[in-house]
Amino acid sequence: MQAVPTGVGPRRLLGRIRDLMAGEATAQAKLDKVVQVIAAGMVAEVCSVYILRAGEVLELFATKGLRRRAVHQTRLRVGEGLVGEIAAHAQPLALSDAQSHPAFVYKPETGEEIFRSLMGVPILRSGRVAGVLVVQNKIERSYSDEEIEAMQITAMVLAELVASGDLVNPHERAPAEGNALLPVRLAGVALNGGMAMGTAVLHRPDISIRQIVAEDPEVELRRLDEAVEEVHQNLDRLFGRGELSGAGEHRDVLEAYRMVASDSGWIRRIGDAIRSGLTAEAGVQQVRENIRMRMSQLTDSYLRERLDDMEDLSLRLLQRLTGGANGGEARDLPDDVVLVARSVGPAELLDYDPARLRGLIMERGSATAHVSIVARALDIPVIGQVKDLFAKVDAGDTVIVDAENRQVFVRPVEDVQQGFAETLRLRAARRQAFAQLRDQPAVTLDGTQVSLNINAGLELDVPQVHSTGADGIGLFRTEIPFMVRAAYPDVEAQTALYRAVLDQADGKPVVFRTLDVGGDKELPYFESEAGENPALGWRAIRIALDRPAMLRQQVRALVRAADGRSLSVMFPMIAEVAEYDLARQVLDMELAREKAKGGTLPRKLSVGCMVEVPALLWQLPALVERADFLSVGSNDLLQFLFATDRGNPRISERYDPLSPPALKVLLDVAKAADRAGRPLSLCGEMASRPLEAMALIGLGYRSLSLTAASIGPVKTMVRSLRLGVLRAYMQTILDSREHSLRERLRAFALDHDFAI
Repeated sequence: MQAVPTGVGPRRLLGRIRDLMAGEATAQAKLDKVVQVIAAGMVAEVCSVYILRAGEVLELFATKGLRRRAVHQTRLRVGEGLVGEIAAHAQPLALSDAQSHPAFVYKPETGEEIFRSLMGVPILRSGRVAGVLVVQNKIERSYSDEEIEAMQITAMVLAELVASGDLVNPHERAPAEGNALLPVRLAGVALNGGMAMGTAVLHRPDISIRQIVAEDPEVELRRLDEAVEEVHQNLDRLFGRGELSGAGEHRDVLEAYRMVASDSGWIRRIGDAIRSGLTAEAGVQQVRENIRMRMSQLTDSYLRERLDDMEDLSLRLLQRLTGGANGGEARDLPDDVVLVARSVGPAELLDYDPARLRGLIMERGSATAHVSIVARALDIPVIGQVKDLFAKVDAGDTVIVDAENRQVFVRPVEDVQQGFAETLRLRAARRQAFAQLRDQPAVTLDGTQVSLNINAGLELDVPQVHSTGADGIGLFRTEIPFMVRAAYPDVEAQTALYRAVLDQADGKPVVFRTLDVGGDKELPYFESEAGENPALGWRAIRIALDRPAMLRQQVRALVRAADGRSLSVMFPMIAEVAEYDLARQVLDMELAREKAKGGTLPRKLSVGCMVEVPALLWQLPALVERADFLSVGSNDLLQFLFATDRGNPRISERYDPLSPPALKVLLDVAKAADRAGRPLSLCGEMASRPLEAMALIGLGYRSLSLTAASIGPVKTMVRSLRLGVLRAYMQTILDSREHSLRERLRAFALDHDFAI
């Protein structure tokens, strides 16, 4: 194997290509000359350019070294051959023996069988593959990282030529107009609840770089420094907005973003690109395209979040350097903006006027993504993971965002728009009616009290205890603050968080669930095992008992945060009583430790257990002797009971929680708790829907933990309920062999004027 020195440096190579581009010739003639210059500059016998055409086909457009008759004749599908591999993965490929690679495909018309080594890079434009640039050598050559980088820089220049439309008509790959204006319904994942209707604004800034090759690198470096300083000042202004001044995890998100902005590593990479001969904006663009390529290959949510932030910052730098505006700045925006984005950073979201922003739809995103947390602070409904979003939505389209039902309506017909507008009006009226019930008790018409609590997972959720009139927080998911941080929070940080939650609850009870991580809830800084069935794997209490230091630190922080107040702690994913005993021992050790140090112990301590693993159903008598309270996690309990993956849309709703077997299991838990005199609650999705909540109350549940938005509807239902007649009716139907009792319960409720 042999290393061959590059003939000219990147700056000289770019200079020669720039001169060719500036000349008077057709685009094809320029491309024919460019491949010759690149071949000479890279000391390669072959240089070829493949351009992506309609139908995901890569066509050979120019070559130096392969047979001329192959030009415009040789075609490869994306994913076919080495060139297709580069296009499919948007990643460079360097091989000393290309023909031994399993993806190698021989095209006899090219005559490339005499060339052993190959190095290729994608030609990227706006984050999408527009073609592939390839060099080949007869010898087995080892290509260096510097040569690969030089090729990537060269590919940037070619991207401008490809995008000009002189080689391939830009309309060739545009979608047909046949279905362009038809209404479309899209499904996604609700990242923040709510409903909205507005006008689609595409978050797809089009940056035009007029000059790629620099005249004076020192001037470009100074331009970069000035742009970086301006971006930092702009971020300070955005993050100082009044609507974001309150405490909460969104402040952590914004500070984490600020830290990325101050990171010298990515600025140094831009500087290196400028020193290689690029202008400041072209250097930023090269780093941005590299970030996009890396993002497309990542599955780790934390790393994607970091790279999303860097992509966002690169875009802001580009806009400053080219004189463009950030996102919603200096744009003629409608009064009712529904922002449509592949992904969007927290600072980008803040570029849009919050008074006009009605909703956000993304192709990517998760509930713990930084932008989701900031959107929650701004009370903006968000739907993420909407497939092919940009192919289905055009700027100016009317869009309905229904995060409550995880759906988006694009270009809805007039009747649907009017119906949804009426829904929004009724929803507003109902919210006003619910607000009037805020201080009223949740008591049935025959005098039974029901405790309604909210589920929370972020500090910014806690004030909703008071705004909704909830009795407390029935489930505080402690893992969510862990998931939005860049590093594992130490005892002091955890103590501060839990103390803030208790302070804001202002005497109302809070039940803290210890870390329920693993499965689909990964900590970015903790190595976990996904396995074939993550929900059944190493997660929750299993991790805590295998890594007891994590559990000890968390319960130590909880004890300190209570500081003489009442404290309620419950352990998740308990499969057997022995696991509960081990977890309780860890808590007792920390109580003894705090007492020995002279610390203040909780005034009252309640230790409970989540009932969500079916094996525990046969150990309830032993469990209720030990646990101070039980809380049914209906989401996992019913998922495991029916062997149904909640995340699989084909079967997620196949088994109804209002089916006879589900209700009988829930009844058995209620009876066991009642016999032992132990408090019992339920904190799954069932509790948030009035009909299901009605059934739970009929089974004997007197404490429910639900979403804050559901407190009003469920309280209204409770206050209309005659529990005696409901319980008598339910006893007559639980032995039914029907798939579901939903319609029978609904009809019964309507017949008796229960407000479901």
